[in-house]
Amino acid sequence: MLHVPTAAWHHYLGDLAAWLVAAAGARWVYLHRRSSVEGLARQTAPGYFLSLGMGAAAGAWLLGALNTLRDARPILSHSIAGALAGAIGAVELWKWVRGVRGSTGGPFVIPLSLGIIVGRWGCLFAGLSDQTYGVPTNLPWGVDLGDGVSRHPVQIYESLAIGLFLAVYWRALAKQRAWAVRHGFHAFVLAYAVQRFAWEFLKPYPPLVGPFNVFHFVMIGLSAYALLWIARDRLPAAVART
Repeated sequence: MLHVPTAAWHHYLGDLAAWLVAAAGARWVYLHRRSSVEGLARQTAPGYFLSLGMGAAAGAWLLGALNTLRDARPILSHSIAGALAGAIGAVELWKWVRGVRGSTGGPFVIPLSLGIIVGRWGCLFAGLSDQTYGVPTNLPWGVDLGDGVSRHPVQIYESLAIGLFLAVYWRALAKQRAWAVRHGFHAFVLAYAVQRFAWEFLKPYPPLVGPFNVFHFVMIGLSAYALLWIARDRLPAAVART
């Protein structure tokens, strides 16, 4: 068992570090993926970013609180998964109203991935107060977050999973693979949803239906969103070949 020094304020350091690396990632995208940034600018307006921000904030607090208010010790909380779902919902609504048909998420993949990779370590060092800790385990890499209990380091699992996705995506982007160029954001959403769905079984959140908690169903929704976008793009090509 590994003993982790924890304090609630470590979360703020993690948030700050996450925002800084995300900003650095956004700068890299602006310098080296200018065409995707210009494509985003052509398709959007200030209302797009307003919708994105409001949707992210609403989703973060609504879905986060919906999960933790059902706990034995109910508290208000926010969640990156809720922020992602809320932002997607708000942006897709804005696009539907404005008649924007294409994907606009490509420039966000690298900043979001970097933010999650780093931010999850802030969650780990925040300890039990962060409400993102894992269930007890006897595995040798279990972590003690201050209560003497060996727990699954689910924060590290998520950081490593998104790190693996980013490495694959970055390599595919450098080689101009079609999936990375056309559906990078949807691939990110799908990868995030699949790995997060798995880790939710290792968290002591109150179940909603059977063994599934609130975020299991959020992840199912995000997976469906990503797969529908990818399928919609492939359908015309399949029809053209018949």
